[in-house]
Formats: sequence, C-alpha cells, structure tokens
Amino acid sequence: MTDERPAPPAEAERDPPLAQALLRLLPLLLAAAGAGWVFERLGVPLPWMIGPLVLTAVLSVTGLIRPHVPNRIRAGGQIVVACQVGLAFSPEALAQMVALGPYLVGTTLLTLASVGATAVIMARLTGQGLAQWFLGMVPTSPVEAATIALKSGIAPMQVVLAQSLRLAAVVIVVPVAIYTIEGWPTGNGRAGMDLAAAFDPLDVVVLAALGLGSAGLMRLTRLSNPNFLGPLAVTAVLAGLGLGVTPFPDLVFALAQIVLGTWLGATFKPDFLRSGVRDLISTLGATLLLLALCSLAAAGLAHLAGHNWREFVLGAAPGGVAEMALTAKYLGQDVALIAAFHVTRIFILMPNIPWIVALIHRYETRRHGAPPH
Repeated sequence: MTDERPAPPAEAERDPPLAQALLRLLPLLLAAAGAGWVFERLGVPLPWMIGPLVLTAVLSVTGLIRPHVPNRIRAGGQIVVACQVGLAFSPEALAQMVALGPYLVGTTLLTLASVGATAVIMARLTGQGLAQWFLGMVPTSPVEAATIALKSGIAPMQVVLAQSLRLAAVVIVVPVAIYTIEGWPTGNGRAGMDLAAAFDPLDVVVLAALGLGSAGLMRLTRLSNPNFLGPLAVTAVLAGLGLGVTPFPDLVFALAQIVLGTWLGATFKPDFLRSGVRDLISTLGATLLLLALCSLAAAGLAHLAGHNWREFVLGAAPGGVAEMALTAKYLGQDVALIAAFHVTRIFILMPNIPWIVALIHRYETRRHGAPPH
C-alpha cells in the first residue's frame, strides 16, 4: 500500500492545436467512416456511430494505435446532434413534455435508484468500494467521473473502464435489443440517410455558427454539457417560434456520428486489458445489470403513463444525451422527448454526483477504514 495519488487518466492530456489534432486523426477518421459504411451495409443499427466505435476500440485496446481524440473534436459532433434535436422541438412536442414532466423527473430518480442498486450488488459481490461502483455506473462522462474519483481519493482506472463500457454498451445494446424485439429491418438504407443529397452550404454555415456561438455562451455558465445544452436551447427556441432554420444535411449528421463514435472508442485503452479478466467481466456484468434495471423500471413507468415503452426506455437508458438522441432518431422515436428525458437527468444528477460520492466515501471510511479499491 502506498500513499501515492493515482495518475490522471489519459483523457486529461493537454490537447494539441485543433488543426494539428484533426490532421493526426484524419487517417483514423477515414477508417472509421469506412467502418460506418460497412456496418450500414450489414444493417447494424446506428451504423455511423457503432462502426467507428467498434473499430477504434479494437485498435486502441490492442495497442495497434494510440488515438487521442480531444474533447474539442467531440464537441463538434455534440453541437451538430444538439442542433438537429433542437429543431425537433415543435410547439406540440413542448406541450407533450410539459404534460409528461412528472414522468421525466420520475425516470431520472428511477435511473439513480438503479445506479445505487447496481453499485450495492457489485460492491458486495466483488468486495470493491461502493463509491467506486456508484461513480463508475452513474451517467456522466469518463473524464468527469475520473476527476471526481481523484478528488475523492478513488483510483480512477476502474471508474474510467466502467464509464467507457457503460457508454459503449448502451449505444450498442439498446438499439439492437429494440430491433430484436420489434423485428430486424431488411434492405439497404435502413437508417434513412441520403448522404449524396444536395444541400446549400450557406444553410450549414448559418446553423453551425448558431451552434458554436450558443455552445460558447453556455460554457460561460459552467453548466455540465454546454456543447449540447447551448445549441439545443437556441435551436429549440427558433423551432418553437417557427423561424424555419434548415437542419444539417445527412452528410454532416453522419460525420458527427463518426466523430462521436471515434471519441468513444478511443476511451478504451490497453490498460483495460491489463486490469484483469475478472475486473472486465464484473464491469461488463454491472453495466448490463444497470441497463436491465433502468429498462425494466422505465417500461413499468411507461405502462403507468399509458405511453410508448420504447421512448421511456430510451429516456431512462444510462447513456449520453447526444448518443441517445441519435439512437432515438435512428429508431424513429420522438427525438425531442428523449432529449428532454436526458436533459432533465443532467440538471438533476450532475450537480449532485460529487456530494453523493463524497457521502458514500465517508460512510465507507467510517465503517471499514480505508475503502477497498
């Protein structure tokens, strides 16, 4: 046992200039685009994100490449998705969200309860710390979770592994599970995207400027996830006012998914394989348990509300808001409503995660001494 503090995770490395980072990533992004095309031909749901995710994760974990995808590049993908989602906020959609407001809050609380139950079960099964498992399972980004872990004296590696597996599993398992239940589509063009469609570059520039500007302003508030919430708020207001802003073309939307999938795949590091088979299996089991608990709770709540169970399951899924909005769009569900579920969760959970983790950590310390890692 040593008194050394664990090193910060690789995601905390200083990012190079944006142009330099893009140049370095260009071969990987081109390969990721190829993986997306292959997955689309195979009929895999959400192909333009899952394909790059799988390819990058395999290359990174095996050590064939050491990708570093800066958060600024990921932000571009989030901004594109947020703008598309915000433009779906019609007056009718807003009225539905108001009517379902108590269920939005209730779903967040059920997700939090599912995280707590999963953490308790896994802590007892593995002998590892309850705070560690809670922080590894609670919906937030791997970088934010690692930062909280370091401040709380929790070794970050297992937390980052759990967070990365959680995000990847939700993106892959949820659409595949719904496809399996509903029936697997056949034929090409399953995603309904026309990448060769003509578009006006000026429309792209205008919407991109709105997204970048609103994300920058939102960052001044120091709220979590400003790159999504800022563009979402501005484009939702414009859509509600009926100002007729043109959405991004499918080509830009596919590029955003490639960026997000590549970033998520790059969060998997060779260290994950060295963490041991037992840790990998337990983390994957915890992720699937959490997803099952969230889905069952959401389906039950949807039954009480007399609402579409798919939308409640997507709304309760412990994934990122951008990724779940993409999943909802691909599956033909109400994108604005699913985004509202996850935005509600962000505002309720994100400010409270640090003190909840600190409270659990103090409880473990008083009861057992230094909590296990």
